[in-house]
Amino acid sequence: MINHMKILFSIFILVAFTTAAIGQAVPAKEENIPYLVTFGKEAATSYGDDDYAQVFFFTIPKDFKKPIYIRVYDPDTGGEIDEKTGDFNTKTKFSLYGGKGCITEKAARQTSPTGKYKSGNLLFTKTFGSEATYDKKWYTFGPFNPSEGEYSADYFGYVFKLVCEGISGNDGNLYKYFLSTSKTKNEPVEGGNAFTFEYSFRLHDDIKQVSHIYPYIDNKVISIKQSNFDWDADGAIKIYSVATLAYAVKVSDNDKWQTSQYFIKSPEKGKSLDIRFQKHTSKKVKNNNVVFYVTNQYGEFLPFYTVPIGGVPKFKGSASVKPLNK
Repeated sequence: MINHMKILFSIFILVAFTTAAIGQAVPAKEENIPYLVTFGKEAATSYGDDDYAQVFFFTIPKDFKKPIYIRVYDPDTGGEIDEKTGDFNTKTKFSLYGGKGCITEKAARQTSPTGKYKSGNLLFTKTFGSEATYDKKWYTFGPFNPSEGEYSADYFGYVFKLVCEGISGNDGNLYKYFLSTSKTKNEPVEGGNAFTFEYSFRLHDDIKQVSHIYPYIDNKVISIKQSNFDWDADGAIKIYSVATLAYAVKVSDNDKWQTSQYFIKSPEKGKSLDIRFQKHTSKKVKNNNVVFYVTNQYGEFLPFYTVPIGGVPKFKGSASVKPLNK
């Protein structure tokens, strides 16, 4: 896996250079996801958050020497963007980690906020309530020296981990990130990227909008198991790739998990899949939040990169042939 990912690093750099400004945003433009979402820990899971925490990683190339900043858009839980339940009463903690164990600790690469998932050195933390000061505005963490992250060749450079937790209340905090070289503006880090092992996000209300996430398929992956939570039967979730066109996976209902298996084809290895979330044309579910992750045949969680490794996959097969689950 490590050698194969190193070979792909040159491809990744080319993609990062051409989509730098897009790739620094989380969610990225290509993903067409409005916001990340984390609820306060007193919220019902039926609102669309299974564990009230979300972990994102940011990678900085080894030869990048300038200070970096991680910016959070609308970090408070109060105002028109966030999801209100009664009166706003939610507090959200954002904590940034680097140093040894930040990504190499196994618990950091799981999808449940248990064990040593907060591994590494705590570099910065701040808790936000419903302060109007931060509503629809950017808050900046930093500056940080790239070497304060944990270096990992597997993940293309120095890695920082940002943990978002809904520590109280029952409202939904909707927010975005940006990896920047500036404290006051969104200026991309050349060659930087971001990824997560479990995505918790808000869907568009507009039924014409399709959201995307891009799990990376390394050379050892034979099959994957997708898991989605609280999709509300809001249409279809389909896999697209260089070899597959619109393979539909099983979808969950309200407050439920659903899983299904997909067998990887040889041309898909060393590339990313494009998993598309297509809303129902007549059901019109509003404020739909969904959780999604993917594991390989060993039960290992696969990363979703905001700049997909190898680029956004384009189907190269015959559209007249129905994709098979094999």
